Amino acid sequence: MDLLELRKEIDEIDGQIVELFEKRMKIAEDVAAYKMESGKRVFDKVREKEKLQKIASMASNDFNRAGLKEIFEQIMSMSRKLQYKLLTRDGRGGRLPFIAIDGVDKENITVVYQGTKGAYAELATKSYFGNDVRLMHLSTWRECMEAIEDGSADYAVLPIDNSTAGAVDQVYSLLDEFENYIVAEQLITIKHSLFSVPGADIASIKRVYSHPQALMQSQRFLEEHPYMEQITTTNTAIAAEKIMKDKDPEQAAIASSAAGELYGLVPLAEGINMSEMNATRFIIVTNQKVFTKDADKITLCFELPHYSGSLYRMLSHFIYNEINMTKIESRPVEDRSWEYKFFVDIEGNLADPAVKNAIRGLREEARNLKILGNYKSSN
Repeated sequence: MDLLELRKEIDEIDGQIVELFEKRMKIAEDVAAYKMESGKRVFDKVREKEKLQKIASMASNDFNRAGLKEIFEQIMSMSRKLQYKLLTRDGRGGRLPFIAIDGVDKENITVVYQGTKGAYAELATKSYFGNDVRLMHLSTWRECMEAIEDGSADYAVLPIDNSTAGAVDQVYSLLDEFENYIVAEQLITIKHSLFSVPGADIASIKRVYSHPQALMQSQRFLEEHPYMEQITTTNTAIAAEKIMKDKDPEQAAIASSAAGELYGLVPLAEGINMSEMNATRFIIVTNQKVFTKDADKITLCFELPHYSGSLYRMLSHFIYNEINMTKIESRPVEDRSWEYKFFVDIEGNLADPAVKNAIRGLREEARNLKILGNYKSSN
């Protein structure tokens, strides 16, 4: 047989496969109708496992067995997605426990941030809420989350990731731990400088204090000055405050120009962070389950069932619903070796049918899905 004849046979078989697939999807619609009336869950893990085992047993060899398993996993996945879509369209998708609001309240409120006066977090807070906002500053991000949880502050402003240093792991963990939610974000351009007391000289500096990420972002400069010992602090502004209090010309801080000016320090070297495009994304967090009507970005957190291909199957809900995923981070699950929790940013609004459909699928198939917030992107 020549190649054209072989291709003709394949085309005929493919046509049969298409016809049978559409027939199967039509039956899936009837299954969805039954589940709407009975209240039965779409995802039946036991049934699908039994089905895959039965299909695999029909194969004539190991290669075909693996191929059939993969094909039917996809067919059953598409069937589920169709059922989720029909349930959502029929109003059976369930209501998400978030309330739409016109905008974030910026009057008669108290906002908390980690650090002290002059911190980048203070700059982010004032950039978003204005200079007249009532401010609190605490020592740790956990204390900030506790402050909004117990109502002593209305909002907290926390760093979530940096364009060069990456994600702030502790903040992601706190978002998962607390029942607090992202309602907005603010991008702040980062420009680090080396500050010390008046009269100090860069050659005499023996110890440099700053936040670990600021030290990381200034690594190229620090490598050029290996005689400077690097000492971490909880905040860049706290480092600047320490230099001011100690009045030691052998000490310096890596901090912002605002912090240096606030504490009466002089710059020994300016713009020492490695990237001129360095920016930190801060999130505005509250204890209310609300989202702004113009929100276009959603942050989700979920765990995966521990089996091959489970991440792809979860992300396929975004693909099927034509939702763009803009970021994904993973963290180990406590007390369960080699299992992971994923933090995902997607484009969309909780009022969108496609978003509701994707979240419905994730709720059924992922572990411990949590919506961390829906908010307007600052990009």
